[in-house]
Amino acid sequence: MTTSPDVLHTTDPAPSPSPSSDLPPATLGGDSKRSIEQIALLLFITVPFLALLAAVPLAWGWGVSWLDLGLLVAMYYIGCHGITIGFHRYFTHGSFKAKRPLRIALAVMGSLAVEGPLVRWVADHRKHHKFSDAEGDPHSPWRFGETLPALMKGLWWAHIGWMFDEERTPQAKYAPDLIKDPAIRAISRQFIGWTVLSLAIPPLVGGLVTMSWWGAFTAFFWGSLVRVALLHHVTWSINSICHAVGKRPFKSRDRSGNVWWLAVLSCGESWHNLHHADPTSARHGVMRGQIDSSARLIRWFEKLGWAYDVRWPSASRIEARRQDQPANAA
Repeated sequence: MTTSPDVLHTTDPAPSPSPSSDLPPATLGGDSKRSIEQIALLLFITVPFLALLAAVPLAWGWGVSWLDLGLLVAMYYIGCHGITIGFHRYFTHGSFKAKRPLRIALAVMGSLAVEGPLVRWVADHRKHHKFSDAEGDPHSPWRFGETLPALMKGLWWAHIGWMFDEERTPQAKYAPDLIKDPAIRAISRQFIGWTVLSLAIPPLVGGLVTMSWWGAFTAFFWGSLVRVALLHHVTWSINSICHAVGKRPFKSRDRSGNVWWLAVLSCGESWHNLHHADPTSARHGVMRGQIDSSARLIRWFEKLGWAYDVRWPSASRIEARRQDQPANAA
């Protein structure tokens, strides 16, 4: 695997001590992947993806109701912001502090995205930042080299393939703070339940509103299957596309780039270059015109008193990370 010079050292508050024997039992799935998990993962990738492929001809032939579209959009952005604000900026990087009710709400919202248990998600991502695009990164697209065939193989690995790897990130090493929190540990262990709830909400609402089984089915198709597939592939694109292409106005020790056309669907996560240049920043889209709905919601949480000690990037901090500035700029 290729590496790039470490031109900027950033400090992430996430603790990463060695595993401790006094930690509670590992969360759902533990540190190794069983065959049953791999089969379940395959089903949760292929079935929603097939629904996503079928969505275009179905919409063309029968259309999509405003109710189904509304359920898709609402559930998509609840889960997306649960991942971007909760799992990523808050639990992984400590970009802000949250009052207990918000902390629990963000954990549940992120779990509704059906992207895996909270503690495992955070552990994987903290490891990714520790070894970003270098040996040890769980999902770098540069894993196999820089030739075009190697990059194509690497993009597949970064997008989907890495999730089937039997090796697991040690949760006690990379997320001990979350394991020690009984409520967060419980939410993480209850991932299957949150998945069932996430898939059940759209058909329940659709069936009750239309008072028909057909309304429940179409709501399940659009609000559950298509929504999950779309959110999954947008999230995975941050791992793959945003580490292979995109503009890099800021200094980072990896190949993270900004991909503008993913900004709205990724809730601001695709401004990935600044994130890797300054991982604890609560805002990723820091330049004019860069839409970052996650940062906007964090600002609202702050104004409501739900979030505090938010790590907003100052103008001087942003300038110090630009490519045309020396690596040791203040």
